[in-house]
Amino acid sequence: MQAPYPSDLTVGPAGKSVAWVFDTKGVRNIWALDSTGKARQITAFTQDDGFDIDGLAWSPDGKQIAFTRGESLEDERPANVNNSPEGASGREVWVISIDGGTARKVGAGHSASFSPDGSRLIYIDKQRIWVVAAAGEAAAQPLIVDQGNISAVSWSPDGKRLAFGSNRGSHALIGVYELGAKKIAWMSPSLDRDTSAVFSPSGTQVAFIRVVSEKNPEIVSQRTAQPWSIWIADASSGEGRRVWIADNGPGSAFHPTLSPKNLLWTLHDQLIFPWEKTGWLQLYAAPVRGGPVRAVTSGNFEVAHLVLSADRRRLAFSSGQDDSDRLHVWSLDPDAGKPARAAGDRSIEDYPQVGADGTIFALRCDAAKPLQPVMLDGGGQWRPLAPEVIPATFPASKLVAPEIVTFKAKDGQLVHGQIFLPRDGGALPSHPAIMFYHGGPQRQMLLGFHPMGAYNWMYALNQYFVSEGYIVLSVNYRGGIGYGLDYREAKDFGPNGGSELNDLLGAVTYLQGRKDVDSHRLGIWGASYGGLMTALGLARASDAIAAGVDYAGLYNWATFLADVGAPIDNAEATARAVQSSPIATINQWRSPVLLVQADDDRNVPSQQASELLEDLNSHHIEHDVILIPNEIHDLAHYSSWIALFDAADKYFERHLGERRTH
Repeated sequence: MQAPYPSDLTVGPAGKSVAWVFDTKGVRNIWALDSTGKARQITAFTQDDGFDIDGLAWSPDGKQIAFTRGESLEDERPANVNNSPEGASGREVWVISIDGGTARKVGAGHSASFSPDGSRLIYIDKQRIWVVAAAGEAAAQPLIVDQGNISAVSWSPDGKRLAFGSNRGSHALIGVYELGAKKIAWMSPSLDRDTSAVFSPSGTQVAFIRVVSEKNPEIVSQRTAQPWSIWIADASSGEGRRVWIADNGPGSAFHPTLSPKNLLWTLHDQLIFPWEKTGWLQLYAAPVRGGPVRAVTSGNFEVAHLVLSADRRRLAFSSGQDDSDRLHVWSLDPDAGKPARAAGDRSIEDYPQVGADGTIFALRCDAAKPLQPVMLDGGGQWRPLAPEVIPATFPASKLVAPEIVTFKAKDGQLVHGQIFLPRDGGALPSHPAIMFYHGGPQRQMLLGFHPMGAYNWMYALNQYFVSEGYIVLSVNYRGGIGYGLDYREAKDFGPNGGSELNDLLGAVTYLQGRKDVDSHRLGIWGASYGGLMTALGLARASDAIAAGVDYAGLYNWATFLADVGAPIDNAEATARAVQSSPIATINQWRSPVLLVQADDDRNVPSQQASELLEDLNSHHIEHDVILIPNEIHDLAHYSSWIALFDAADKYFERHLGERRTH
């Protein structure tokens, strides 16, 4: 975990200008390429203080970068991860010169962007859009005060209008604010959920995605729905028309990519969007004037991130094409042509960006090398932008390459996973083994360091366990992404029956059947939904699992859904949710567990851990508890990650017996 973790890769307005954030043991700073192509740090933060950075936005002249900094970037509620006696602080917008110097705080808020002429800076704070002169000579003023929570503000190309999302709870609207007239037009408003607004090249029209409002918690499997659609509206009047609607059946429920933008308007009036018509998340193009859609990508793989160049002439995306447990970057002319892979090695590439001069940038890693920002050079090879930041002591030569494995779940379904084997060459007769379950559940662990921060760290811990002599099985259980709609939207999943337990029981059987595994020393760990899987394993298979580490897991579906504002409204569904939860078989739980919880967790409220702790005590089940005051779900401090991982390491050492270090 000593190597800096890069994020928020963002291209600038000219040439090969690009910037990103490096998190170096909890110290976050912005880096950028200067005019000579050399990477350098431009902010000067020095502490593991829990303050995160994201939302990088270049000024049109390429001389400044605006960014968001805060103790929690998860939601609008302030956090006090820094344990300040003065209390919590919210997200703030800052501006820094590309030449470095002192960063200037603009105001409370997030998601800043400069106007196309560079004269103004706007940002969001809850139900307001604020505006301030980019030079910073005056205080920010509210530009829009809205009834809903505002999101995803974007400028029209000519800078005369702003499009924004307004979440009203039961529905969401797209508004367009005309700066000259100081008026808002609502784009064909309805009681549905409108998202992903994008201006036409001329700035006179707005396209957006419309999803029919349905009462269905995100966590509940949804294979079909009332079909979603794409609309176009006049930016001045709001008068709109439907351009395209999904078919019934597969793909009728909208499923986005991992990108914040899921609708792109090309230079020649094609709308690019993701659709699961084939059961796989592919990209399609629809003519703005209407007509049949065209498949941009096709095959049994999923698109992860996508981006359109500033001139709207080049589309880049990452996907698992030809390599199901890795991601690679592809690009093409979105109006014609076929995707071409950016480079052909066995690395993982994600978060593509297209520079102003057409250069493709990405974040890249592999099984042994940590994530780094890279650019595609003239020879078609990935060139690291800041290789000097990887410490000479980074143990790349000691890491192992995980291998793809599949095995049968208890109900017969094929389960995907990755196995890490110690470097002893089979010298030892058997090893203790640890099962790892990711969170989400709509996530996928890959054959290397992960582009997403939390899973980057968790991959590192799995490698650490292997270095100590454990075999690690990372299970990409049903409910996750990467293997198609049917795998993700599994039947009887979650509170509707807990069918994912079948994958866990299949993993136990798989490990017990391996000659290199000591079946009496099986451990299990996971975070968030992976914590639920850990608790399910201990409550359903304690005879097979010797110990577990549960970070931020949920314990009772019924109380969890009520806590997060999606209560179950009938007795039959409530009973099914409870039976799908670890609580249903607490009397079968025998194995010891380490329970770790951040007490300001907004994703899985700490009440879930309290409920589990009460039952562990009443049933006299051996357990240890670690509470991290003021921390959030995604652990803002490097020191918190280290504390969690160190405790997990020592817990498994105590309960899985002696190990040999290799």
